[in-house]
Amino acid sequence: QVQLVESGGGTVQAGGSLRLSCVVSEYTDSMQCMGWFRQAPGKEREGVATIYTRGSSTWYDDSVKGRFTISQDHAKNTLYLQMNALRPEDTAMYYCAAGGCGRPMDYWGKGILVTISS
Repeated sequence: QVQLVESGGGTVQAGGSLRLSCVVSEYTDSMQCMGWFRQAPGKEREGVATIYTRGSSTWYDDSVKGRFTISQDHAKNTLYLQMNALRPEDTAMYYCAAGGCGRPMDYWGKGILVTISS
């Protein structure tokens, strides 16, 4: 059973930084893409950033371009999300996910809370 475990969340002031990590228990052939998603209170879940697991191709939502960076370390089975210049509107539960590219993800972490205070 594939497990994804997020860490690194917390509360920071606006303008600050956080780095989220997601440890993957194992990689499967179906895990061509990994990504970070978030869901703010009262809103639908949205994609934040994705990365191709077999290369370096990335995608970012417009709201985080230039501020967030997604990366991966296969040696550590870990996906990262470096978040800089954080804004109150970045407050949300952040989820790590893995699966095929361009279709719904197959595996999800339980999520981790990120709170940005103004």
